[in-house]
Amino acid sequence: MSIAIAPLTEAHADEVLAIYQAGIDGGDATFETAAPRWEAFAAGKLPEHRFVAVGKDGEAEVLGWVAASAVSDRCAYAGVVEHSVYVHPAARGQGVAMRLLAALIGSTEAAGIWTIQSGIFPENRASLALHQRAGFRVIGTRERIGCHHGIWRDVVLLERRSPNVG
Repeated sequence: MSIAIAPLTEAHADEVLAIYQAGIDGGDATFETAAPRWEAFAAGKLPEHRFVAVGKDGEAEVLGWVAASAVSDRCAYAGVVEHSVYVHPAARGQGVAMRLLAALIGSTEAAGIWTIQSGIFPENRASLALHQRAGFRVIGTRERIGCHHGIWRDVVLLERRSPNVG
């Protein structure tokens, strides 16, 4: 599959939110139960650290997206972001997520961000494996951290530390 990585903009809103909803509907991607409206989505994501993967074979369809959010407005955490990565169900297993993570890592490294973190349900083994291949490490598990559709769920915490941090 031939793909290109591009900045995620409002022009991608409908496809990005549809992919997000597909991940939500799968049950093992997030505690969220519905994708937000574009305005709320965009307001919570750092514009310089959000990307889409699009097909290059004459297809401009969005295959997946990645976006980062600040974890805190405290200056001590200025170099720490939390991210999400979602891939269209038909494009899974084809390297899309790894390409998106590489773009995110590149943009955060260039911006001096020292930690990218994420929380992933332990049942989402494909995402856990992907993140470990991309240089993330498991730092712990938050047990029964939230109730999701009537079931208390654990979340595995992962982080990628920049090699440029002392």
